[in-house]
Amino acid sequence: MFRRLKEKWGLSWPRFILVFTTFAVGGSLCGYTGKRLMALTSLEKGVLYYIIYIVLITIIWPGCVLVVSLFTGQFPFFRNYLTKMWRRVNGQWSMVNGESKLDTTSAMDHGLSSNPQSDTRDQTSAITRIAIFASGAGSNAAKIIAHLKNHASIQVQLVVCNKPGAGVIQIATDNGIPVLMIEKEKFFRGNAYVDEMKHRSGIDFIVLAGFLWKVPAALIEAYPNRIINIHPALLPNYGGKGMYGRHVHEAVIAAGEKESGITIHYVNERFDEGEHIFQARCEITDTDTPDTLAQKIHELEHRYFPEIVEQVVEGVRKTGSPEVR
Repeated sequence: MFRRLKEKWGLSWPRFILVFTTFAVGGSLCGYTGKRLMALTSLEKGVLYYIIYIVLITIIWPGCVLVVSLFTGQFPFFRNYLTKMWRRVNGQWSMVNGESKLDTTSAMDHGLSSNPQSDTRDQTSAITRIAIFASGAGSNAAKIIAHLKNHASIQVQLVVCNKPGAGVIQIATDNGIPVLMIEKEKFFRGNAYVDEMKHRSGIDFIVLAGFLWKVPAALIEAYPNRIINIHPALLPNYGGKGMYGRHVHEAVIAAGEKESGITIHYVNERFDEGEHIFQARCEITDTDTPDTLAQKIHELEHRYFPEIVEQVVEGVRKTGSPEVR
């Protein structure tokens, strides 16, 4: 159970222990505070007492956890955690009250297109559907899928893969996500699968998570400022054609760099030259090898990429521009 939670949250073991401790201490503080507040009432222990007590601790629990997180250094994690919980609750409430996106019938009644990609574009309550492009094992894809599972406004609708047998295919299957296998000829000389993604799957946003092919102009034109990529180095250094995975780490080590990191950026017509969205850094020691550096980079990717994907997609969905820290 603990390992599953650690992987779902994308945390190292030391940080996971701090987060779990914060949950435990925050829960204890919440229970203690609730009992003290109930003691101020004249209610005797009974059905009404426990109903009020449960409602009370539900209300004060977020505050208690946030207070404890200040002392454990986990305030950013719990701020994001509680924000996501609120979004999910709010999204479910909106659906119950009929505030979710228009269905085909109501759209037609209002003179709107029944196309799933056009009847929700300007509604902030709509679900934004993303496609994850990956060529390999899919560890970043798995983190993103887990992070966005049951999200109130973002859904991983499709996994796109160019390599039969890639690990990401099984990850998609395990999560009930359709897989689109693409071929080089159609991708680069055809319509780049725009019809399949835009019109059949209703994809609004594309995330490249270890996808090794260059994105063709047709796809970039179809999704302007709606495609982002993660690169395992601090761009603009160590980017470009052929610079991926171990090749990057070998080059960084050979150059004697003292730090490396990740760069999340928009995708344009040139390899790794799109506008930067976010960077995170790690130290390189004298004993580091391409393999140990790769592990450090993976930790940064798993920690930050899902959060940044969520922030960028939410920002574009609501305002047309990213909201990234």
